[in-house]
Amino acid sequence: MTLPAPGDVTATLELARMAEGEGYDDVWFADSGGVDALTAAAAVAVQTRRVRIGTAIVPVYTRTPAVLAASAMTLSHLAPGRFLLGLGASSHAMIEGWHGLKLEAPLTRVKETALLVRELLAGGKTNFDGQTLRSKGYALNPPAQGAVPILLAGLRGKMLEMAGEVGDGVVINLFPYEVLPRLLAHVDTGARRAGTTLAAREIVCRHQICVTHDKPAARERFRKLFAPYYATPVYNQFLAWCGYADVAETITQGWLAKDRARTAGALSDDLVERIAIIGPAEECQARVAELAKGGVTTHIVSCFSDDPQVRRDTLAAFHPGVFRP
Repeated sequence: MTLPAPGDVTATLELARMAEGEGYDDVWFADSGGVDALTAAAAVAVQTRRVRIGTAIVPVYTRTPAVLAASAMTLSHLAPGRFLLGLGASSHAMIEGWHGLKLEAPLTRVKETALLVRELLAGGKTNFDGQTLRSKGYALNPPAQGAVPILLAGLRGKMLEMAGEVGDGVVINLFPYEVLPRLLAHVDTGARRAGTTLAAREIVCRHQICVTHDKPAARERFRKLFAPYYATPVYNQFLAWCGYADVAETITQGWLAKDRARTAGALSDDLVERIAIIGPAEECQARVAELAKGGVTTHIVSCFSDDPQVRRDTLAAFHPGVFRP
């Protein structure tokens, strides 16, 4: 199940407790503003006993590696063996717009952050002088309790390969479903560089799902929420890389012209339903099962509807007692 609950800290904790009580395996925090993922993860850690708690993802630019490692160490004590640290570059809108930082050298920055955080979690004292990061003389006290898997988010080839090489797992999202084999082939290439294979990597996907009979309304909701994502450089380039260069260009031109209708309209009904999972319960379940067969190992259910009934129906369709991919 995806967390946090929209705009509500108390509801987030209640949702996490409910998820554990009803048999969900994991709760995964997005870190896209508002409820802070790592702070809320700590609160969830002390109010649950079984579920894994992951971040998908925390941007590497908004916290130093020392802070990320200290947070992960703390969570390893609060929830031994249950915390997973998902890291990624995020987007220009968030890093440059919200935070006023530069999204520079994302491949190197994500890689160096992962290596430095892993070194700290393993009990080392830093003596790191990289291209984007430096740290000397810092060690965690106390050390982490047990292993903390580090998962890395990837969109296109080079980042996916680096994630497969350096990460314990990879986080993917917002791709047309037919592109999954291409994504995983790059992850496998990276894993083999590290002397292992794709099978050794956890593949985490946040599925944007609406269980509903009103597909037009769900498609419009998706366009409203995610057309701006595809207008940002990283996701726009990703959409083109996936084989939709004309769509990506139309989105760019619409966004520059402040023509929101043109921007959203570039996402055709067919393309929306290739990216999002929309329809009756059985149809949505079949899509997730297909993606599982294709190589996704961890499925995050994220309902993007603002309709409470659709949200309830979506969670009901993917209740662990009802559906297992």
